[in-house]
Amino acid sequence: MDIVVIVVGIAAGVSLVTWIASLATGDHSWVDRIWSIVPIVYVGAFWAATGFTDPRLMIMSVLVLLWGARLTFNFARKGGYTGVEDYRWPILRDRMSPAQFQVFNLLFIVIFQNALLLLIALPALVAYENQAAPIGPVDLLLAALFLALLVGEFVADQQQWDFQKAKAAAIAAGQEPEQRFVTSGLWRFSRHPNFFFEQAQWWVLYLMGAVALGAPLHWTIIGPVLLTALFIGSTRFTEEITAAKYPEYAEYQRRTSMLIPWIPREPRAAAADAAAS
Repeated sequence: MDIVVIVVGIAAGVSLVTWIASLATGDHSWVDRIWSIVPIVYVGAFWAATGFTDPRLMIMSVLVLLWGARLTFNFARKGGYTGVEDYRWPILRDRMSPAQFQVFNLLFIVIFQNALLLLIALPALVAYENQAAPIGPVDLLLAALFLALLVGEFVADQQQWDFQKAKAAAIAAGQEPEQRFVTSGLWRFSRHPNFFFEQAQWWVLYLMGAVALGAPLHWTIIGPVLLTALFIGSTRFTEEITAAKYPEYAEYQRRTSMLIPWIPREPRAAAADAAAS
């Protein structure tokens, strides 16, 4: 059987299972729980179809495996596999009728997100179709860049984890936390550095497919484009919730880049003093 048919069949089966699970449990975070797993399967399937002989697909499979292991670890320690639903879904349920939310669940949460998980893995299909293209220095540079971005995401998530643990300990001790959301470390240069590194890794995987093809553009660019669009929309919704909880978040938004790490602007008070002098 053609490997593309097999991979699409796996994606269809995963979509069906996550949809049925959401209906049976009333929990709509099942796609979140398989998010870090199924791309490993998809990319690995293309490598397996070569008899595990293609070096480029081996590199791509190992990189995606490392990505998935790190993300699974971070998701698990935050309780993602203990039945805790994404906090955004109850908010959306309150804004929609039950029928509207079920349509949203089927079309967006289940179908769109599962399709996206397949699309971001399809540079492996390009590599599979171009196995004759030899591995070169550009492939190795891209692999090194992927690993650097992976480390960046780990550091950003660890900084957020450490902050939340310290904040929870202060509240448990009856103290008022000095900060109510993380603004230090990598979070000083981006409001969502973990999101930036996450998206950038899939753009690098796309470029690895482009190198195999020998062309900078190919149709699988739809995967990282849609992933970036999803993250931007999701980030804006998340920040709407955060800003409603913490009025001081508006100042953090003003001085800090949303995604791409950048030099922060001066605090408003400092900027006013500089203008007055």
